[in-house]
Amino acid sequence: MTLSACDTGAGRIQGQEGVANIVRAFLYAGSRSIVSTLWEVDDTFTAALMKRFYANLAAGRDVSDALRLAKLEMRRRLGPNATPYFWGPFTVVGDGLTRVKFTPSAK
Repeated sequence: MTLSACDTGAGRIQGQEGVANIVRAFLYAGSRSIVSTLWEVDDTFTAALMKRFYANLAAGRDVSDALRLAKLEMRRRLGPNATPYFWGPFTVVGDGLTRVKFTPSAK
């Protein structure tokens, strides 16, 4: 599951329960891994990052590696403008070793 909107991984701390947020609902519903954000995200950067993330998934990478590689590529592309504000909020919760099987789309 990918929740690339602003603050999808943020929420109230519930003691030992952890953070109460929408991510928890998807885990309870059976999602094995969730990509979420910890703060406000830039729309243009997020769109570019998600393109790279899904390309990495389609190439057979697991969720954690696909996101890591997408972040690194975007940091290389942006150079000195690649501040953590842009790439830092994206995180994987759950089983980051999950691989997604892509099937060819019917045309």
